[in-house]
Amino acid sequence: MTIDNSIGRRSIQWKAELHLQRNIDLYKTQHDQFAALLNQKSEQGLIQFWLDMALNNLPSKYDWEPENRSQKAWEHLSLYCEESCYRAASQVWKENQYKCWEEYIFFARCLVYDPVRFRAILAKYDPSISPLSAYIIEVLRKTIKDEGAVAKFSKWRLLCKKSNKELQEALIRYGICEPKVSRFLFARKYFKQVYQFNKIQNPATRSGQRWIEPDSNDFQEAAQYYNAEKILAIAPHQVAVGKDVTGEQLQGWMETSITALRNYPQSIAPIISLEVMGAASYRIESDGGFHLEIADSTPEEKSLCQQTEAVLQQELLALNDDQKEILYLYHALGWNQKQIAAKFAITQGAIARRLQTIERRLINAVYSLKQPPQWVSGYVTTWLMYNYETPDYSDLIHTALVTAVKRLNTQFQDLLRLYYGQKLDTNAISNQLCLPPDIVNELLFQTNYELEIALLKELDTMIRRFLNIWLNQQYKYIRDDNISSKS
Repeated sequence: MTIDNSIGRRSIQWKAELHLQRNIDLYKTQHDQFAALLNQKSEQGLIQFWLDMALNNLPSKYDWEPENRSQKAWEHLSLYCEESCYRAASQVWKENQYKCWEEYIFFARCLVYDPVRFRAILAKYDPSISPLSAYIIEVLRKTIKDEGAVAKFSKWRLLCKKSNKELQEALIRYGICEPKVSRFLFARKYFKQVYQFNKIQNPATRSGQRWIEPDSNDFQEAAQYYNAEKILAIAPHQVAVGKDVTGEQLQGWMETSITALRNYPQSIAPIISLEVMGAASYRIESDGGFHLEIADSTPEEKSLCQQTEAVLQQELLALNDDQKEILYLYHALGWNQKQIAAKFAITQGAIARRLQTIERRLINAVYSLKQPPQWVSGYVTTWLMYNYETPDYSDLIHTALVTAVKRLNTQFQDLLRLYYGQKLDTNAISNQLCLPPDIVNELLFQTNYELEIALLKELDTMIRRFLNIWLNQQYKYIRDDNISSKS
């Protein structure tokens, strides 16, 4: 069940859960008792089947059952209680229309999708007294009345209290994609500050009316903060490259965020598919490492990894004996340059130069496979056209380009924002910046060139980092083999 607001009025939408339907189909074909209950259309029997599995992990598990069968049982029970959420909310709303009906539904679903509270409620259920639906409706009616009486779940309280992570997930599951997600989060930050100062902490606001409606001045003030702060280095890239916002736009963003959060308890049922979420690149955090990983790569990437491995191994074999020994002492035994210099009876500077010579040789070997100077120009152009507003932070090259953009001077950043962010043509940019069109084109060309140079430098740094990790691993294996052969 989701609350839809796309046709100008709020309405309930019921959606099938395909992964749970597949689970039912699995038990229907593999589990005789479950199949019999289905054939008999025994609603109470099916409920008890999932209750036994969820609460007591019964009956005994078969090899064909999913490892997380208890979790799936909870999902079946929560989904079954969705209709009870609607029934309970509808009954309370008919008795008391102090709050809108979707808030009552939200109170109910918060309980049904809270694993601790929901378990405690189901543990007290006695099937000999009433059907589960009737029992749940009564529990939910009481919950809705209790929560509604103290205004605990004002929609503005909901917006202010949820964490960035929760709001981000709610927006994504509601179908909002980047760059809007980052902009909504950034806008919420300043709306929250303004709203709390003007309304929550205002001495004129009575305690019983803490979470009152914001007015247009609140949204306008928040928009002014948003526009002033988005040009600073602390602003996310997706925010910095966008247009200024008005108070009306920011209000719309906050209303959409509230709607998304109200649908958030049903986190097992995203409106957009997991494939779309993956394509939109919502993996924000990265470990920052750079390593050769083959397990989950495409065939082309696996081939490149294997080629890189082969080329580097070939280069190691081609080194002279002194170079091999220096690498062994440095990467396998962890000697520093001063210790290695003493062993070879030369200066520390000479050892540093030899290590640099070897490193450059290996870097050139890696470069020979993909030849960055030949593809970087096209890559930067494509990235600006298609990923400038929505970079993939799990991609190290995208991350490097975002960093490079932030290091450009203000004029170059403004040009990129207008041309690739706001999609203005050179004539419109010329009028806005009071520059001749040919100067605008020249500056855009220069900006692209600056990004290409920055990316080449970053690639060099990433390859150096990768080589250091790779050499440490290679010589660790050699050291361990030497120890094993001697023992």
